[in-house]
Amino acid sequence: MNMQEIREKAKDFGIKTSRMSKMKLIQTIQLSEGNFSCFASAIDNECDQVGCLWREDCFAAAKKLHS
Repeated sequence: MNMQEIREKAKDFGIKTSRMSKMKLIQTIQLSEGNFSCFASAIDNECDQVGCLWREDCFAAAKKLHS
């Protein structure tokens, strides 16, 4: 998901998006949804949240952070 799409989703929750990184913004959205703020924490592409909207982006971000 690109940043514009993420910002639009954040606005649905009333989240101010200025100067937030993609990771922090998604984590804030996750909390607003009532979920864990676990974005970019999946190690070795292991995650039990198979229906997560952020899954693919999460794995890519986690790989960058943990390599």
